[in-house]
Amino acid sequence: MGEVVVEHRGDAVAVVRINRPEARNALNTAVRTALAEHFLALAAAEAVRVIVLAGDPEAFAAGADIKEMAEAGAAEMMLRRTHLLWRAIAQCPKPVIAAVAGLALGGGCELAMHADIIVAGESAQFGQPEVRVGIMPGAGGTQRLARAVGKYKAMLMLLTGRPVDARTAEAMGLVSQVVPDADVLPAALDLAATIAAMPPLAVQQIKEVMLAGMDAPLDTALMLERKAFQLLFDTRDQKEGMRAFVERRRPSYEGR
Repeated sequence: MGEVVVEHRGDAVAVVRINRPEARNALNTAVRTALAEHFLALAAAEAVRVIVLAGDPEAFAAGADIKEMAEAGAAEMMLRRTHLLWRAIAQCPKPVIAAVAGLALGGGCELAMHADIIVAGESAQFGQPEVRVGIMPGAGGTQRLARAVGKYKAMLMLLTGRPVDARTAEAMGLVSQVVPDADVLPAALDLAATIAAMPPLAVQQIKEVMLAGMDAPLDTALMLERKAFQLLFDTRDQKEGMRAFVERRRPSYEGR
């Protein structure tokens, strides 16, 4: 098995699993490259509507591979262009659900924050400990974290490097749902199946408009929402959904 494994399920859900248990799923270049390649392929796959991103019961991802970067210089880090690998996940048009069990630290926490929904096990831990090894987050940790939990909670995590547990993360707004450890992947898959059964074009427009509008002025964001709302009335799924509602039957969505 490779360091990143993809499982295609029969319910339009794909599971992308980091498989590097000997290193607590640390994100080396090979793992990041494989994640980017798989996300690009899944974004283009018509049979896939939702992606679940997971690690193993001990670690979602314990951070970047320190051994791989300890002696690197600034120019070398720049030339690695790892931001392009992260972009494949950040710009995925389909919903991404992170199933977080165990450690999600440093790059692992940043990876989870690339998802649209985070399901965490009760013993999961989230943190940005980069300051403890003389650096800072470099894949969105200072920006996505602040947007999720606010300046003061983010500063506390970033400047001390201390992790927070799953319940604290949920209260802060960093986690969508906390479940027993054994239920992390099943709960994420259940959510994914629910979303995959929704009209795909409406789902994708919700994600696109919400992300685009978060940093835009309210009037601009409302305009984006209004235009996307109107656009969906030209889809077959809109007609099917509303006719099924009127006829009191279950709709069948095609993504058209």
